[in-house]
Amino acid sequence: MTSDRVPFESLDFVYTPSVDVARDMASFERVLGARIVFAIEDGATRVAALELSADGPLLLLTDHLTGDQPVLVYRVADLLETIAALEDRGWQRGRSLEIPHGPCMSFAMPAGERIALYQLTRPEVGAQFEGHRDF
Repeated sequence: MTSDRVPFESLDFVYTPSVDVARDMASFERVLGARIVFAIEDGATRVAALELSADGPLLLLTDHLTGDQPVLVYRVADLLETIAALEDRGWQRGRSLEIPHGPCMSFAMPAGERIALYQLTRPEVGAQFEGHRDF
């Protein structure tokens, strides 16, 4: 990766806080025509993935995300390489985690915008979640 190019491949997910995932999911479906990709409940946590356009990011509504700001989740070709290149630019690491699709690093920009970078190491996960409805 060269230092003068944007390191992101695509914006794949917009991870959005919700106080009532089922209500918000139904509203997006009814009012905006969103397609419900999945709606998963695991214990006290709910996550719903909504498709609002054929080529746009999935909107992930979740009740376990704190704060009001969404997290923009960008795919990168090589997470470790991207992290190293961004650190060379003065970027500071955030929280390391695993999402179903692969390893991820989340962080906040100085003004509070939340961004996460992930490497797609488990491409089959999308198909495994497709159509799953717990609520």
